[in-house]
Amino acid sequence: MEDLLFLAHRIPYPPDKGDKIRSWHMLRHLTGNWRVHLGAFVDDPADWAHVATLRALCADVCLRPLAPHAGRLRALSGLLTGEALSLPYYRDRAMTQWVDAKLASGIRTVVVYSSAMARFVMRAQGVRRIMDFVDIDSDKWRQYAPTKPWPLSWLYAREARKLLDWERQVTRRFDASLFVSAAEARDFRALLPDQAGKVGFFNNGVDDTYFSPAHGFDSPFPATSRALVFTGAMDYWPNVEAVTWFVQEVLPRIRTVFPDCRLHIVGSRPTPAVQALAGDGVTVTGRVPDVRPYLAHAAVVVAPLRIARGIQNKVLEGMAMAKAVVATPQALEGISAQPGTEVAVAETADAQAREVLQLLRSPDRARTMGTAARQRVEAGHTWAPNLARLDALLRQADGG
Repeated sequence: MEDLLFLAHRIPYPPDKGDKIRSWHMLRHLTGNWRVHLGAFVDDPADWAHVATLRALCADVCLRPLAPHAGRLRALSGLLTGEALSLPYYRDRAMTQWVDAKLASGIRTVVVYSSAMARFVMRAQGVRRIMDFVDIDSDKWRQYAPTKPWPLSWLYAREARKLLDWERQVTRRFDASLFVSAAEARDFRALLPDQAGKVGFFNNGVDDTYFSPAHGFDSPFPATSRALVFTGAMDYWPNVEAVTWFVQEVLPRIRTVFPDCRLHIVGSRPTPAVQALAGDGVTVTGRVPDVRPYLAHAAVVVAPLRIARGIQNKVLEGMAMAKAVVATPQALEGISAQPGTEVAVAETADAQAREVLQLLRSPDRARTMGTAARQRVEAGHTWAPNLARLDALLRQADGG
């Protein structure tokens, strides 16, 4: 086997949030054909318990602690240097030295996950570099800016501009750049048309054996309630915004008809704003050991994201569990599901409430939609066929 350097902005295990799901499946796939040297940051102290799993899988591992408070202080230096604040957030001398030593040892193939990690190999010579941007991060900041008061609106707009400049630099320097969906890749090509030939994608998949209705789980819900379920990392602002909007604008309309209906917000590190939603009709679980029991016994899975880029794992996981999913159009980007039969699509509060109520009134329709959703996942949203796109690029790097 040849050696490969894999850099990720966050430790790719356990795969308990969106970015870690994709990076974990990439890493596990790569170790089948390469001796992988992994460099990543750890921003959650609980994740140090999983280091042994990665060391057993990889030829070498460099994990560096990343305290969010210290990272934010470093990020502010970007205001002086003129760079995107996301870049100095990940500045780390020990990681730089480790990467330099790996390149000096003869590693000639590098896969980078998240644009901030590109800084460690931007000046590398004689190395084939593949960038997985996943999403157009700069566009997320552009979407955030109008929703915030000044000076955050100014700061977020600045981050959008500076980060787009960095994404363009990386694309020009690297041999190939990947995104999470055809739509995401298309949008980025429009921003950098002279590099369009180097921009591709591979879709996220879902482990349809792990996320399967065939498993038997005890219900975490009271027997008398109708459970709506939202899953996701609850310190991620688009998720916070989504559940806040749903609780304020959609849930009251549903509970007028079904007072026993309850929204369960299932995910780690809920912010104070999310915790404040708990109460009449809303449960905030915090981190749970396994989200599958919540999905398995949900009456409806909801994904009311209004700010989103790329593929939403929460939607794929709900579909894989054969659940009826009600999602906004933004939450369905890159997912080839047929609206109305495999997933319900609704954008406004009225439309969201209407779709959820129809499914609650007709459990047979919900089961039929869930079955069709599961079949859609099996047909086009598992990991192996999607990761074949990455294999093709790496065969070019290996001279294959």
